[in-house]
Amino acid sequence: MAKGKSTQMSSMPSPEDVYQVTLSNGITVLARSNFNSPAVNLGGYLPSGAIFDTDDKLGLADFATSMLMRGTKKRTFDAIYNELETVGASLGFDSGVHNTNFGGRALVEELPLLLTILSESLQTPSFPKDEVERLRTQLLTGLALRAQDTSDMADLIYDQFLYADHPYGKPTDGYVETIRAITRKDLETYHRLHFGPRGLVLAIVGAMHPKKAVEAVEKALGGWQVPGQIEAPALPPLKPIKRTVRKHHVIPGKAQSDLVVGTVGPNRKNPDFMAASLGNSVLGQFGMMGRVGNVVREKSGLAYYAYSSLHSGIGPGSWEVNAGVNPKNLKKALDLIEKELQRFVKNGVTKEELADSQANYIGRLPLSLESNSGVVSAILNIHRYELGMDYYQRYESLIRKVTREDVVEVARKYINPERLVIATAGP
Repeated sequence: MAKGKSTQMSSMPSPEDVYQVTLSNGITVLARSNFNSPAVNLGGYLPSGAIFDTDDKLGLADFATSMLMRGTKKRTFDAIYNELETVGASLGFDSGVHNTNFGGRALVEELPLLLTILSESLQTPSFPKDEVERLRTQLLTGLALRAQDTSDMADLIYDQFLYADHPYGKPTDGYVETIRAITRKDLETYHRLHFGPRGLVLAIVGAMHPKKAVEAVEKALGGWQVPGQIEAPALPPLKPIKRTVRKHHVIPGKAQSDLVVGTVGPNRKNPDFMAASLGNSVLGQFGMMGRVGNVVREKSGLAYYAYSSLHSGIGPGSWEVNAGVNPKNLKKALDLIEKELQRFVKNGVTKEELADSQANYIGRLPLSLESNSGVVSAILNIHRYELGMDYYQRYESLIRKVTREDVVEVARKYINPERLVIATAGP
């Protein structure tokens, strides 16, 4: 038993096997070797996101990020993808409120090519006019689809009310009028001001020695300098919800209604996070979508799906229940969800429920770290939320020490059944 546990522990990232270096231009490189795979995965982020968007140009950060691989000073859109495809490599970007994220994979001998294309995409995108317009058409099509999607619109309305007058309340993909208003010059200016090496974090895991990985990153990105790179503004404080807010968004002709019921949750660094996460697992995740899924879907047959989730990041999180129902069952489903939240806040979780969730968290961890991409993601999260590189050595004890009292305490701290945001969309 002890031997098995020690092998499991040694397969997890630790201060001993994650090599960390900060380059002279501010890029942090995290590298870990895994010679059981011929491939290498990379991932990372830099502080360029929708927090910089103005209300009249919402979606600018997302638009600019989506343009990065559509042509650089040296390669056309087709050339970039042909080169990657020829060697079986992949690379992609996406953006959120705080960061532009990227991830890629290649055979170890193709890492220099992957890093070269990453470097060109970050440093010298050319924003070709025809590609800008082609992407704009795609983005507008996406927004037209969003407007007809009951789940997307319920999420949008929920965020607007939960995060009123806050960057988290604005859609990172913007609105039709804001995407139409963005010019090629806006994209170039955004890139020039907000993309740079300072604050960029890059993790590499695969079949190479960590020092070699750092040397490859240094060669590709070590010379990048952006003296005027603008720092992100601080997040404004979030105004607390004073009373329950209900909002229905009408989309005629739909056969399904979607709902989101929730409130503000802890951020990822908050000491409450682990108890809230384990409590949420019981509430609407574990097994057949936890208690919420059991009551609304299994017993009452009112929902196509019903679950709860805890979204925790840099700023204020969201603790919410989502469900998709027949429109005529909307009120019944909402009543059941509100009752389940009241029961959860009043009684917390049982000893058995908590023990099952703890065992599930501990048991599934090694599976999430079996692939290079899983380790890249884990290392980046540890770094992003300052959890300490020994986080996975402490993980089991962090899970085990959460008590039923801790769960009920955080449930009462964050979930007030009299102060919820209830957003629905459908006919």
